[in-house]
Amino acid sequence: MAKINEAKYIWMSGKMVPWNEAKVHVLTHALHYGSAVFEGIRAYKTKRGTAVFRLREHMKRLLDSAKIYRMESPFTLEELMDATVELIKINELDECYIRPLLYRGYYNLGVNPMECPVEVSIAAWKWGKYLGPEALEQGVDVMISSWNRMAPNTFPAMAKTTANYANAQLIKMESVVYGFSEGIALNSYGTISEGSGENIFVVKDGVIYTPNLESSILPGITRLTVIEIARKLGFEVKECFIPREMLYIADELFFTGTAAEVTPIRSVDKIVIGSGKIGPITKKIQQEFFRIIEEADENYEHYFTWVK
Repeated sequence: MAKINEAKYIWMSGKMVPWNEAKVHVLTHALHYGSAVFEGIRAYKTKRGTAVFRLREHMKRLLDSAKIYRMESPFTLEELMDATVELIKINELDECYIRPLLYRGYYNLGVNPMECPVEVSIAAWKWGKYLGPEALEQGVDVMISSWNRMAPNTFPAMAKTTANYANAQLIKMESVVYGFSEGIALNSYGTISEGSGENIFVVKDGVIYTPNLESSILPGITRLTVIEIARKLGFEVKECFIPREMLYIADELFFTGTAAEVTPIRSVDKIVIGSGKIGPITKKIQQEFFRIIEEADENYEHYFTWVK
């Protein structure tokens, strides 16, 4: 993955700060104890102009994650949305990746974070396809990770917290070292959870399956979008526990996520899935996903926050 394409400014707790001056103290609580929550969001260049995709849902999830960790945001949902739009404008970006971060700042060090101030930053920069542009068409090769996702009542999977991504890093690094693009984690019950940074969908006999919330998954915004699109296209979608072996005999598999978008999976543990390339149902959903975005389909107006 290439180095970040630096923009001009980062929004930090109400101020536009030059990119290279956006810094925190080395004893910031979040650096030591993972006491931060974040989001990954995309703004797209559509036929109707630049729009942030599902900004409200992302910022709502950010605040929900903060609430789980007893972090009171100093900014409202609307203020965070407005700050995001202004940041994209001042950086003159027509499409970009957006990273809001809500974190415990500098005051003291100890496991109890509650005296540390809650700070917020938002960064935006140009970023291409997470798993590579060819992955959207050709698919990716993945493995079942030896690392499980968090067990229930250990780390809250519904919170998009930096702490959870220590687990994700182990899954991702293992897959890369073994020559795969991504790893898929099981949950503590031994059924399918998700990728290191993506939700997963299984297609079998014309029915689409995806792990339920009880499977220690992040409730993905792109996951939700794909479920909505698939059902509008007439497909049955089931949220349920999925056994590991179901992946090997699936007709199609695909990842979803803000970074991954809709990426087909062509093999798992070197077992070829279906024809070994993007399947017809995956392709139909992928095409509809990108069509909605590229055309900024007015039937999905609530998906878009305009940058004007």
